[in-house]
Amino acid sequence: MYHSKIAGLGFYVPENVVTNDDLSKIMDTNDAWIQERTGIQERRHVIRGEDTTTIMGVKAAKIAIERSKIAYEDIDFVIFATLSPDYYFPGPGVLVQKELGLKTVGALDVRNQCSGFVYAISIADQYIKTGMYKNILVIGSEVHSTGLDMTDRGRGVSVIFGDGAGAAVLTREEDLTKGILSTHLHSEGQHAEELVLIAPGMGKRWVTDILADDDPNDESYFPYMNGQFVFKNAVVRFAEVINEGLQANNLKVNDISMLIPHQANLRISQFIQHKFQLTDDQVYNNIQKYGNTTAASIPIALTEAWENGKIKEGDLVVLAAFGSGFTWGSVIIRW
Repeated sequence: MYHSKIAGLGFYVPENVVTNDDLSKIMDTNDAWIQERTGIQERRHVIRGEDTTTIMGVKAAKIAIERSKIAYEDIDFVIFATLSPDYYFPGPGVLVQKELGLKTVGALDVRNQCSGFVYAISIADQYIKTGMYKNILVIGSEVHSTGLDMTDRGRGVSVIFGDGAGAAVLTREEDLTKGILSTHLHSEGQHAEELVLIAPGMGKRWVTDILADDDPNDESYFPYMNGQFVFKNAVVRFAEVINEGLQANNLKVNDISMLIPHQANLRISQFIQHKFQLTDDQVYNNIQKYGNTTAASIPIALTEAWENGKIKEGDLVVLAAFGSGFTWGSVIIRW
């Protein structure tokens, strides 16, 4: 058995900055209202025809691969986490294989929304631990902006989300005291429709139904979120899965060097920070700049924290996420 370790990190966000004041010009909202509820000051939106989910993922991946010092021809598997693929099918994993000119390696797509990157890391970790693969490219990338209801009706959701991508290259670590120590995954499908985008979906409303009805009041193809319910569940599940990871490795809260939570809402992160009595130096948040980028949020934040010198060799790094599904999970890493 091996451990896996992160050998390279990279992220990419579009150049187009959308501030809270910009949103206030197209919907009934304002900077104070958004910041009070979410902590977000600005986010990035793609310019149509330029960046896509795949293109942003490729840009992040190139940085991660370069930093890993691993050759493209030595990448032997791709895992791509997203809720916003370029096509309904195929998924973006195969498009990354093409765009990077990789060998005909396997490509897997993960649809676990805000927990997507944690799930993808867990899968990569298992493949490497068993010796099946040696070098795995993991990407989280999202384009939300083109699918949001940018009107007064949708403001409660649309102000939260941004576009971006992050990537990591995982490789073997033979020192079993280092690398990814464990991963922990959970789901609770009874709450699936508390945070959901129903259409287009084969089960309820497909594209032909939407076109036939031609209903301007149809909200089925916009995301819905029961915000207070999601918040109440998130803070409980975050705490549980962080503790689960620590206990599995005989660690304590004060062993944490850096917690990278999914950037869902700054108030959730602050609640967890307070609950665990962590300092500002032990938690990294950047939702203020990028909004909630779903599967991309953890790799973007992890990369930025590492770039800023906040993560060093030997540090205990904890990744944790909660989101639609409901799904949640954690990753415990000895850097």
